[in-house]
Amino acid sequence: MRVVFYKSESGTEPVREWLKELRKEDRKAIGDDIKTAQFGWPIGMPLIEKIEKDIWYVRTNIRDGIARTFFTIDKNTMVLLHGFIKKTESIPLNERQTAKRRLKNLGG
Repeated sequence: MRVVFYKSESGTEPVREWLKELRKEDRKAIGDDIKTAQFGWPIGMPLIEKIEKDIWYVRTNIRDGIARTFFTIDKNTMVLLHGFIKKTESIPLNERQTAKRRLKNLGG
């Protein structure tokens, strides 16, 4: 399966930009976990969890918390929709909504 970044209508890639803001070792850990999902799909917990119809996330432990990288599968492509560092028990609603909105935008 190939992996691509979600691209907004304006051409930005929000997940790529988020990753660039992180420390090098955190980017590497997230990249390694995405690669595990890419080559081992389908995978379940503790690495991957489905949270909505057509939306999953990769869970990566990093120094500042737990990174969540939301994605969808479109044919044989993993599209990285959204990423954030989780610091609370549950996933904040606005983070879910961002991933859902980007998924909807993929459909045209």
